[in-house]
Amino acid sequence: MIHSPYVRKPVSVQRTMGLVLIALLPGIAAYVWQVGAGVLINLALATVTAVLAEALMLRLRRRPVGIAVTDLSAVVTAWLVTLCFPPIVPWWLTVTAVLVAIVAVKHLYGGLGQNPFNPAMVAYCTMIVAFPALMSQWPPAGQLPFDTQLALILGGARELDGITGATALDALRTGLRTGVGSVDAVREGSAFGLLGGRGWEWIALGYILGGLFLLATRIITWHMPAAFIATLGGVSALFWLLDPAQFASPLFHLASGGAMLAAFFIVTDPVSGATTPRGKLLFAAGIALIAWLIRNFGAYPEGIAFAVLLMNMCVPLLDMKTQPPVFGHRNGTPGGDGR
Repeated sequence: MIHSPYVRKPVSVQRTMGLVLIALLPGIAAYVWQVGAGVLINLALATVTAVLAEALMLRLRRRPVGIAVTDLSAVVTAWLVTLCFPPIVPWWLTVTAVLVAIVAVKHLYGGLGQNPFNPAMVAYCTMIVAFPALMSQWPPAGQLPFDTQLALILGGARELDGITGATALDALRTGLRTGVGSVDAVREGSAFGLLGGRGWEWIALGYILGGLFLLATRIITWHMPAAFIATLGGVSALFWLLDPAQFASPLFHLASGGAMLAAFFIVTDPVSGATTPRGKLLFAAGIALIAWLIRNFGAYPEGIAFAVLLMNMCVPLLDMKTQPPVFGHRNGTPGGDGR
């Protein structure tokens, strides 16, 4: 804590992680409604993989194995990994990603509370670099039956050109780079909805509801979500006003991709993010700015994961430079002015 009073009711890891899982439920419900129930299969598979991997690593490290099930931290990581992936990725890709997050990123750095990088974002970046084709196969909203999704997840044929489509971010980037014309011309495609990607406005709304729940229960503070949303919205609004034919509106950027999932559930990771109030603002604002730059000028349509990892590297500097003065000290000197 930065300021007094210093006596607070203890908050367990289990309670914190449990509330995060509850907060994710509206977004998951909207995801199932708009995209299909295939994501539930991968959520279950990721959860089992994460708990088993956590238990194995704790046993190898000679730590109490019961923590793997009771503190729910591995389950939160598994859910975040899955919600960042297309819902029809094959089962082995989900398993591999979760193992990367739990084994390589979490436990090889010392376990819970020790990892300098966000585990879910490392897993996402690893998979999109290693398997870009599989990570780009997104089913159109409401057009892929559950039995087809299940068959694809369990290893069915992946001749998907006729039944999968580009996300709104990918379609916009490709359309503008291939000379289709303006943003408005590109957005006439089937991948787009009223604000962002078709159906993804509802998913974003689900994540917003979950984020407000986390704020109300004080699991997270306002600093990171506000800074992320304000920066992403502000930068995109500036360029949209300057050249609306080549830059999408702020509402499009906020309602598309993983923006709202990132704002409330990924950027706010208490382990790999900044800890001081000013540091949190700078950390989240930096992620939003880098993500916007990658979306518009980078090689990937969605840049949030890469932006998170880049800002994770800046956390020690941010925390060091944004520490509030100790009571009785001014500019680092007790009772003085630092000279």
